[in-house]
Amino acid sequence: MELEVRHLRALCAIADAGSLHQAARRLGVSQPSLTTQLRRIENSLGAELFRRERTGCRPTSLGRAVLSRARPLVDGMSALVTDALAEADASRGPRLRVGSTASRVVGSWLRRLRDALPGTEISLRVDVSAHALLRSVEAGRLDVAFVHEVEGSPLALPEGLVQRVLLDREPQFISLSRDHPAARRRVVELGDLADDRWMVDPTVDGEWDGVRRVLGAAGIDPPVLHGDYLTAASLVVLGEAVAPCQPTSGPRHDMAIRPLRGDPLAVRLLLASRPETDTSVVYGELEAAYVEAARRSSGYYAWLLRHRSPLARTP
Repeated sequence: MELEVRHLRALCAIADAGSLHQAARRLGVSQPSLTTQLRRIENSLGAELFRRERTGCRPTSLGRAVLSRARPLVDGMSALVTDALAEADASRGPRLRVGSTASRVVGSWLRRLRDALPGTEISLRVDVSAHALLRSVEAGRLDVAFVHEVEGSPLALPEGLVQRVLLDREPQFISLSRDHPAARRRVVELGDLADDRWMVDPTVDGEWDGVRRVLGAAGIDPPVLHGDYLTAASLVVLGEAVAPCQPTSGPRHDMAIRPLRGDPLAVRLLLASRPETDTSVVYGELEAAYVEAARRSSGYYAWLLRHRSPLARTP
């Protein structure tokens, strides 16, 4: 196997993260895929590059030697891509490349940006991995990224990026079938969901870790299904599962969306960019789109008012 820049980037990610699990999250790939890739790299070089230990991965002496040569190459390639993209942009008209994790506000945000920035070509990339989006901003492939950070699972913000926090703590609500007993209440207790199947998307950075931590702290161990949230919605409607959801989720005739007592599940919402990117308009329209979505969800807007959020006072 011939080594490529993507292989070197994977080695650097493993060394920086200290574990295959964390490195896979940052790279936006599955852990088994990264493990297989590392094994192939080591087989091509004929020796181990990392020692697998209970606490993570440590570079071997050969691994340290390879990393010392790999890092300049990876950094050089990133700089090459960034410079090439900047040159290409200079020959085109205004362009804004937006990245986002899945969010109810994206559609309204894009509409507002098109109105606020006439003549600007606006593109969108949605990805389940916040880390993948942040790396794209760092590499110059995106101008801004709107991402969420699961509480207890901090994002590794690439060096050199700046962030503006839209909401320091957004509670995650729970979606239930309309005929679920807990749907009769305005606020749901975690204990009321102890016997339900929970649906969680493990590809979303930090999602499964956050849910598992909250369930463990509550002393409950419900059966968990892994899958995307589009599938989750169909199962919730049928009463086959419950699932965390964004509080801006609009009302549905076939599904109940309720806050959890004490708001144990939460995320931080932030906009990331490079320092030279002017985000004043982008952030302003994002905030307006978020408030618009929050107002459509009466239960969530009431939550913002109770917690005296500045967003609740935004006209």
